[in-house]
Amino acid sequence: MKISVIIPTYNRKNLIKRAIESVLSQTLKPHEIIVVDDGSTDDTYNAIKDYPIKIISQNNQGVSSARNRGIKSTNADVIAFLDSDDVWLPNKLELQSKLHIQGYPFTHTQEIWIRDNKILKQKKWHQKPDGDCFYENISFCKIAPSTVMINKTLFEQVGYFDESLEVCEDFDMWLRVLKITPIKLLKQDLTIKYAGEYEQLSFKYFAMDRFRIKALLKHLPDKRVQKEIENKLYILQKGAKKYQNREILEFIEAVKEVL
Repeated sequence: MKISVIIPTYNRKNLIKRAIESVLSQTLKPHEIIVVDDGSTDDTYNAIKDYPIKIISQNNQGVSSARNRGIKSTNADVIAFLDSDDVWLPNKLELQSKLHIQGYPFTHTQEIWIRDNKILKQKKWHQKPDGDCFYENISFCKIAPSTVMINKTLFEQVGYFDESLEVCEDFDMWLRVLKITPIKLLKQDLTIKYAGEYEQLSFKYFAMDRFRIKALLKHLPDKRVQKEIENKLYILQKGAKKYQNREILEFIEAVKEVL
């Protein structure tokens, strides 16, 4: 079984070395490490060019495009994603690969959250899903990209990351995958997710639920999905009216027309 590690990056030359080194330190070495540099302007290429990795450079097109470029460039059987600000514990690939050998095509791990050098306590509703859990994830997705390993053949069935979504692209992808296969959870902390070290996309965009709604629209006419969309529209509308945000109000009206 060949495992390809795909690391999308954009202007994180001070962080990506840590991510790459966590892969190079794995007890099970991957078939290849692919870093997709999505148009960085901070000299990322020269910062990482001496590592034993494959570097793909492209104009800035977003994280979905970068992940898709990596997926399409490999002949590996299994894809493991790692965000360039996160790291893996040394036995992550070794332990998780055993699940794929056993026949699970879509897996993830528990993770540790760190902000300002402190471990954050995760809430009960952050608990990672295990098994057939499409509906469990329609409110917000509890599957983090840096924890995921996925058989490449699944992309042939559900398609690639939606490049029209600026954020919540992982929410969209994992829901499409969960529609056809359950996910297997490896109940060990094997991924470390860092926050607050720079402006992350989740902090950059307001009204994140509009992107989740765009993803959920793909699953209509499912009644439970429609109900979730309606709940999100209600919350969005309250905020949009309060702040007189015409863009969001127009989006809400457009969605209501298709429900």
